[in-house]
Amino acid sequence: MQTELNKVIAALGDFYAREGFLFEKDVGERAVTHRFAVHLEKQFSGWSVDCNYDRLGERTLHLPHGSIISTDDHLGKSIYPDVVVHQREIPNNLLTAEIRKASNHTPLEHDQHKLRALTDVHVWFPFWIGVLLVLDKDAVTTSEVYVSGAVDDPLSRWFAMRLEEAGLRAAR
Repeated sequence: MQTELNKVIAALGDFYAREGFLFEKDVGERAVTHRFAVHLEKQFSGWSVDCNYDRLGERTLHLPHGSIISTDDHLGKSIYPDVVVHQREIPNNLLTAEIRKASNHTPLEHDQHKLRALTDVHVWFPFWIGVLLVLDKDAVTTSEVYVSGAVDDPLSRWFAMRLEEAGLRAAR
């Protein structure tokens, strides 16, 4: 997992080196997410990287019946991860990321619930790794790593330390 997370860090380094304009102009989160995905795609050769991808193979990506996780459609059934690294046809789900701008003051719970569901081995064909990233104009202010439907504290600490070593973690 550390290999994949190091690729996320490399993508963040490229993103911050080239996309400062997005924060200067205070563009929306979807534009930020898309540009991050462009840099992430360069790190994952042989994988598809998509934004708001709502499929598992041929099926629409639905939450299980009775789920407490909020959804993004009016029917309350579909879920749209911000960024995914996967193989579309199989499906083979490697990594999902929820991206937020630090200026977004809505509670993190929605993104955290999505990452728990998307990585939960008991729900459906899960993503191996989930990453929550809160991005400020110069660095990541908050990060969490999800594995098997929960925050992986040791891996989250390791990831935060690696971000700091790379100069990508905001001082607290």
